[in-house]
Amino acid sequence: MIRRTRLALALALAVFAALNVVGASAQNSAVPSERLAVRYTISLAHPAEHLVHIKVDVPPGAAERDLQLPVWNALYQVHDFAQYVNWVRAKNANGQPVSIRKLDKSRWHISGAESGAEAGYEIFADQPGPFGAQLNSHHAFFNLAEVLMYPVDERSSRMAVCFTDLPANWRIATPLRQSSSGCFEAENYDQLVDSPVEVGSFQEADLDEGGALYRVVVDADPADYDLQQITRMLRSIVSAATSWMDDRPFESYMFFYHFPRGPAGGGMEHAYSTAIDVSASRLAENPQSLADVTGHEFFHLWNVKRIRPQSLEPIDYTKENYTTALWFSEGVTSTAANCIRLRAGLLDESRYLNGLAAQIGELEQRPAHLTQSAEESSLDAWLEKYDDYRLPERSVSYYNKGYLLGVLLDLQVREASHGGASLREVFHWMNQNYARQGRFFPDSEGVRQAAEAVSHADLGWFFQKYVSGTEEIPWDDFFKTVGLRLVRRTMTLSDPGFTAVQNFNALPSVASVEAGSAAEQAGLAAGDAILEFNGRAADAGFGERLAELHPGDTLHLRVRNRRGEREVHWKVGSREEVEFELKDVDNTMPQQKARRAAWLKGESQGAARP
Repeated sequence: MIRRTRLALALALAVFAALNVVGASAQNSAVPSERLAVRYTISLAHPAEHLVHIKVDVPPGAAERDLQLPVWNALYQVHDFAQYVNWVRAKNANGQPVSIRKLDKSRWHISGAESGAEAGYEIFADQPGPFGAQLNSHHAFFNLAEVLMYPVDERSSRMAVCFTDLPANWRIATPLRQSSSGCFEAENYDQLVDSPVEVGSFQEADLDEGGALYRVVVDADPADYDLQQITRMLRSIVSAATSWMDDRPFESYMFFYHFPRGPAGGGMEHAYSTAIDVSASRLAENPQSLADVTGHEFFHLWNVKRIRPQSLEPIDYTKENYTTALWFSEGVTSTAANCIRLRAGLLDESRYLNGLAAQIGELEQRPAHLTQSAEESSLDAWLEKYDDYRLPERSVSYYNKGYLLGVLLDLQVREASHGGASLREVFHWMNQNYARQGRFFPDSEGVRQAAEAVSHADLGWFFQKYVSGTEEIPWDDFFKTVGLRLVRRTMTLSDPGFTAVQNFNALPSVASVEAGSAAEQAGLAAGDAILEFNGRAADAGFGERLAELHPGDTLHLRVRNRRGEREVHWKVGSREEVEFELKDVDNTMPQQKARRAAWLKGESQGAARP
């Protein structure tokens, strides 16, 4: 590993301050402008209208060229960003108009471009959140794939993006390297659009941990957060994560945070940064929610961005990219993130086990766990934008089941190796044999090979039954190795009378209303978008707050449909439901206690046995 000294870090910070730009990954070396093939210019002259004007300078080459705007990015959902393009024009190197015509919903064809060409277009950008692109009077945030068309024949060429017409006092933050011309450069289109950009009057901080520079960029009302508290949390997470992985594949890394006073939630990973949204109200109610999503997104810099399924490469921006491995890439990332939070002291045993039991309950209470496997759930990620797909009888979440499979795989690897290996060794093996070799792993088969390599055991049965199959999971068979058992209790819980689904950071939507329920009598209807819940924004914590209601509590909702907004309220009913809890087995043995202690630390108990 390359380690940067404190003096070098201080010099780097001085350069960043002089440029009035938050700074750019050291690993993305500057590219001389004369060697650039494609240059973008993004004008922010119309923030109030959310209109972004973009120019694409295409170098000389073939006379006939195609420009492609991605149909998806960030989320595994096709959103057809071309729906926001108002117009497209083109001219040649002499400034004369040339023919440009649309080939399909997201591709345009330019003729007469042999001497180079300039394409210009206007695109509407007002999609908030870490998965979006937004320009308004307050700030701009871009996932660049959502606004930048790429010349199809130049996708692998060096590129630069320049920003113009910034309002007074706005600055730019991005993990991209800034050139002497003031633009930001990348080796190719994929690297360019994997680097988000924040533009505005944000707050910033930095920390030096383990030889790396971490930049923190926050766009929020300063009254809604404590920047020093955030940096302390980050120091704990990045130290624990890099120690757990025994790896740090970067010299600098950037955290983007937004804490809006309204619906928000979610995070998006990138190779050298992450963007995270948590509503101000949720941050105040549950400060741990920020550490939760931060740990998950930071670990993605290994799992997904470097330890990457072969089925997702090369990226195809024109259509769905199918993989059976999201249960591992997303779900087991949460497993690892909890290991890291435990090691960092940001999560204790009691809360961890309570959360684990709740995740088991979530899976068990979805009838679809008997019909949809973790691999099938991964393939169906592209259906998650549809409310009906997210119903309990239709699907399981690859996040939820993948997280649980990660826990069980960890326990099974420990059992098979007599404590000599763990999930940590699985990730180390995959990091060494795939990421560091510039290779991608062959989906679930690659995970199985790694687990078998470190445990020296045949684990094909595990993957057949629980990863590609839908067999009921014998929880106690796994948890007894750490002295735990799963207890089921019938509880009387609140019944709101409706089912809601939520698509990442979007508003919750009413999927169904129970016939004859108080919710139906109050006027709640399927398809209503839930704006507020008991006077608070219906953000990513909506489901948790709904579950905290007691029978007889009054529920106030502000909802919206095509007819407008309205308020509804009623007293919630009750229902019987099974609740899960992980408890100690009777007469816990010393070896079980030792195994649990190692498990909670995310460590093995010694060298793996053959």
